[in-house]
Amino acid sequence: MSEILLIRHGETAWSASHRHTSYTDLELTPDGERQARTLGVMLAGRRFVRVLSSPLQRAACTAHLAGLDVDATDPDLAEWNYGEYEGRTTADIHAENPHWNIWTDGCPGGESPAQVGERADRVLAGIAPLLDGSNVALVGHAHSLRVIGARWIGLPPSAGGLLRLDTATVSVLGHEHGRQVILRWNQPAPPPPATGPDRRARH
Repeated sequence: MSEILLIRHGETAWSASHRHTSYTDLELTPDGERQARTLGVMLAGRRFVRVLSSPLQRAACTAHLAGLDVDATDPDLAEWNYGEYEGRTTADIHAENPHWNIWTDGCPGGESPAQVGERADRVLAGIAPLLDGSNVALVGHAHSLRVIGARWIGLPPSAGGLLRLDTATVSVLGHEHGRQVILRWNQPAPPPPATGPDRRARH
């Protein structure tokens, strides 16, 4: 049965400090690179008819380190454009605008929920012909992938606000009884094997 895997990129300096990051093209931190490599364990053995990535390096690098061969980059997989809120934290924004909610208000100078929803719909429409017994991987960013998840199950873009998505996670969209459903969500990579001293008893 066909599945769509949504893969969020590994940690960056701004994601670690909860700063909104859209068009700023940050690289992965060393921890983010480690996370991306560990994702390869989850993806091992899976075959994809198409792997699409956001054009930004944090997504493309995550795909590479996870062992995926990206077929193409898609600007519609870029992160929600935060406009004037780029680089700021939600707490900082709420200090001057306590009622702001990205899922209903969008971002000044950036994108509205409807605009991000239109991008998500284009992504899903573009891969629809490929979902005939084949799997597709989409490598991107938190907010835009959350909107794709919401749109897949027929909900408005604002419903992405109910779908938390952490760095270096895999979510799976698929079908049940002919309905489009979320099969798994926000699944983290397995922890790396312990590297401490061998504490097994010796006789």
